Amino acid sequence: MKWNLRLTAANKGIWKASEFQRSLAEHGLVISAGKMSGLWSGQPVSLKLEDLDVICVVLGCEIGDLLIPEPGKVSRPGQQAGVQEATTGSMVAVVPKRRDGRSLPPM
Repeated sequence: MKWNLRLTAANKGIWKASEFQRSLAEHGLVISAGKMSGLWSGQPVSLKLEDLDVICVVLGCEIGDLLIPEPGKVSRPGQQAGVQEATTGSMVAVVPKRRDGRSLPPM
């Protein structure tokens, strides 16, 4: 899934994370600066469904505006995880990386 908060907020005239954070607080959702940074600048690690409801109310949007499916990233039966097909049809290895910067265990 692709997290599309900033574009959705911009379409509603909200350009700054602090402005969005204040709007959320007015609707009863108080978010720390760290969590707000994760919501605004990247893809959140976790998000409560209740919080998602408040975000949708503040932005006047639907869940499909915030979460965009990426079916091309899902591995298919018979295809190894971490391997994607290139447009030419040949197989290309993708090196997985952790989001927290730590190294992966040896294979």
